[in-house]
Amino acid sequence: ILTPGQLFISCSEPFDADEYIERLAWRTPGGGSKGGAEAFDPKRLLEEFENHIEELKHLDEKIQRRVEKLEHQCHREAKEFAHKVQDLQRSNQVAFQHFQELDEHISYVATKVCHLGDQLEGVNTPRQRAVEAQRLMTYFNEFLDGELRSDVFNNPEKIKEAADIIQKLHLIAQELPFDRFADVKAKIASKYHDLERQLIQEFTAAQRRGEIGRMQEVAAVLLHFKGYAHCVDVYIKQCQEGAYMRSDVFEDTALLCQRVNKQVGEVFQSPETVMAKLIQNIFENKLQHLLPSILTFLKPRKPCVSRTTALASKLTEFNLGSDKHTFLSKLIKNIFSTYLESYIEMEKDYLRTRSAMILQRYYDSKNHQKRPQGGGSIQELKERIRQRTNLPLGPSIDTHGETFLSQEVVVNLLQETRHAFERCNRLSDPSDLPKNAFSIFLLLVEHLCMDHIDYALEIGLSAIPSADAKNANLYFLDVVQQANTIFHLFDKQFNDHLMPLISSSPKLTECLHKKKEVIEQMEVKLDTGIDRTLNCMVGQMKHILATEQKKTDFRPEDENNVMIQCTAACSKVCVYVSRQVERVRKSMDGKNVDTVLTELGVRFHRLIHEHLQQYSYSSMGGMLAICDVAEYRKSAKDFRVPLVLQLFDTLHALCNLLVVAPDNLKQVCSGEQLTNLDRNLLHAFVQLRVDYRQARLGRHFS
Repeated sequence: ILTPGQLFISCSEPFDADEYIERLAWRTPGGGSKGGAEAFDPKRLLEEFENHIEELKHLDEKIQRRVEKLEHQCHREAKEFAHKVQDLQRSNQVAFQHFQELDEHISYVATKVCHLGDQLEGVNTPRQRAVEAQRLMTYFNEFLDGELRSDVFNNPEKIKEAADIIQKLHLIAQELPFDRFADVKAKIASKYHDLERQLIQEFTAAQRRGEIGRMQEVAAVLLHFKGYAHCVDVYIKQCQEGAYMRSDVFEDTALLCQRVNKQVGEVFQSPETVMAKLIQNIFENKLQHLLPSILTFLKPRKPCVSRTTALASKLTEFNLGSDKHTFLSKLIKNIFSTYLESYIEMEKDYLRTRSAMILQRYYDSKNHQKRPQGGGSIQELKERIRQRTNLPLGPSIDTHGETFLSQEVVVNLLQETRHAFERCNRLSDPSDLPKNAFSIFLLLVEHLCMDHIDYALEIGLSAIPSADAKNANLYFLDVVQQANTIFHLFDKQFNDHLMPLISSSPKLTECLHKKKEVIEQMEVKLDTGIDRTLNCMVGQMKHILATEQKKTDFRPEDENNVMIQCTAACSKVCVYVSRQVERVRKSMDGKNVDTVLTELGVRFHRLIHEHLQQYSYSSMGGMLAICDVAEYRKSAKDFRVPLVLQLFDTLHALCNLLVVAPDNLKQVCSGEQLTNLDRNLLHAFVQLRVDYRQARLGRHFS
């Protein structure tokens, strides 16, 4: 039998009373459930429980005593640790006091040492100055005697020391009176320039050998000489030798500056000054001298300017002083200043020439000799008469369906103008930018709108046949379609490229006014052309009806053997109308489609209405007329215009007057569709009936 301690040890999970009782019962002989190895014995199980309870009590007392012992030990060790901490704090305070005393003592000693050093320096400095003065006087005496005996002036390896001495003697000689010391001053100056020349030669030789350390050493000596600037010039000239082997001066310049930048920082004490001078030399010599060949024509100027600007952007990564952006901007402005003064005139001449060439090349490809657009009072009078009366003045010309509008030409003109706007933005002075952009816009209007679009509209108007022409080619709708596309491209360039240049200037109002004026002028011609084209369409329908419609169509000889269907004339007219409606939809966009189709539908209705009133109708002929009108109404649905459909609905209702029984005429005229119509119109339709006079229908109608 296991003890409570053994049971606790065997349990690896947290203590659970129920689990503990189950384990105890299971391990007790006779404590298991019925059917086990031994029969269930409750007394033995109870006895085992009581024994375990006693053992648990003894175990609890034992553990409690152990806990009390550990608590007592913990309190005792905590007190000992607290005493140790207090002792350490007292020791630390004593050490801190000693440290403060030591620090005060060190400060006192340091003060004494500094004071002593100042006293020693006060004694040593005059002594050094005296020694230096004596040494310089010795060298000065040699120049005064005219014989340089010192090794420093005769040993090439001591050129650095000699340079320091001669530089100081040169400064001293400047203060001496000329009349007494002219000879010695000349000798010192001669030696000064001789050493300066030797140092520059040494620097040049070291640069060619690539000895950075020697270059740095010589440059430091030359820094106090007047020839230091010449040394920098020599370095700049020599570092460019062999750097421009390719034709791309911009790329070569960027590579040269990247290669030289690190070397300049190692050699010179003011590298930003040297780099700035190098870049200035490149701009004023290399780029400035190449510009006349690069800028032979205006077109290459834009990449030249942009590449120069891009080069300046790359050069900003180098140390060129505090205001390197202003420095580079001035360099760019200086090299282009000669060309920028007359920029806009060159731009206009170039753009005018390019645009004229593009247009001429297009007309030549069409074998077309451009007709002169005449001016003067006669031409203006013709234009006014044509716009107000819609009469064709002059013979109609045959263009064989050619619109004389080319999207390729338009794209080329717009592209040339876009490049011009970009150049204008880069090259114009900010105060002149809006004015210059407006000048370019006027040229675009002149060549694109006037010389190309307006000319095509004039040709298109002249090519529109008269309303009574047969089988006329109504290609003006193609002109409208292409002109509409061009207007969108023109408007897009206006918003994308011109507006940003003039949006904040008074020129904006002028540009908007000019644009509106040009568009309105062209809209007048488009409206005139569309109106004439609609007249031609109606004329074609009239011609079909006149040639195909027979009087016997509505008064058949044998009314008993007539097929109730639309006439041949009606079928041909409906086919023609559907074709024209589709052409209008392809040629127009937006609200213009509904506007033009409405006008065409109204004219179509008027034509059919007048056409039907030219015939007299028998009873069966009236049925045929109703079939025709029903077919016309189907065509009217293609217009998708409510007004047109309503007109043909009313016409269909009017045609019912041709077949309705005489006694029902009043009732039909009072119907919903006819009640608001003029009585004379209704009477006119009733009069078309064959039986009008015979049956005295006027009596029924009145």
